[in-house]
Amino acid sequence: MNVVIIDDEAPVRNAIKALLNEKFPGIIIMASEGTIKNGYEAILKYKPDLLFLDIELPDGTGFDLLEKFRQIPFKIIFVTGHNEYAIDAIKVSALDYILKPVDADDLCHAVDKAREILNNEDQQLKFQALYENIQSRKVLKKIILHTSEHLQLVSVNDIIRAEADSNYTRFFLSGNRKVMVSRTIKEFEALLSASGLIRVHQSHLVNLEFIDKFYKKDGGYLLLKNGAKIPVSPNMKKQVIQAIHDHLYE
Repeated sequence: MNVVIIDDEAPVRNAIKALLNEKFPGIIIMASEGTIKNGYEAILKYKPDLLFLDIELPDGTGFDLLEKFRQIPFKIIFVTGHNEYAIDAIKVSALDYILKPVDADDLCHAVDKAREILNNEDQQLKFQALYENIQSRKVLKKIILHTSEHLQLVSVNDIIRAEADSNYTRFFLSGNRKVMVSRTIKEFEALLSASGLIRVHQSHLVNLEFIDKFYKKDGGYLLLKNGAKIPVSPNMKKQVIQAIHDHLYE
């Protein structure tokens, strides 16, 4: 596997090189660059199988670099500090990243996952989600849902609600579609809270756009526009009412 590293911090580039040489002797490091310009030239010259790509670079972002390619024929591991929005965009796009300072276990895990990727069509779907999420820079627009059979690109606006099912999460989408994924609802709560999906109960996330009415009787429940009744946890009632109010008057 041929690798190109693009990061503006020499110590980070050196750390990645040292760890790759130690942990993956079969990997060949073709180039190590610190700018988009030099990184782009290195990619064209060496045609890497795997790219380590910093998000923040002196002459732009790693996403600016990726936009230069109509199709992305290489695998990517993003390298970043604590840029929360960028990390969320990468996560919901089902792509991999490592944080600075680089941890050996995190790097090894990311490389092992990259080596297992066989389906290039799935990769392109992930990048499509990433592009749309990054261009927004405010709220996440698309999410990759990984079912037992395939990857599915879903618009966040099409998510009516999500329901916990043990360690799985069932998504209810517009058009009477349902998708089951093997991730907990807590993970999706953290990723989608800024995009209008709120936790109303231990087992339920609801898209504010699809709430029709809030009923205080019977312990409190939401009536959604599709007719679904979703219980509201007593200890979440105040924040649910506040979220609905803020959404109506934003």
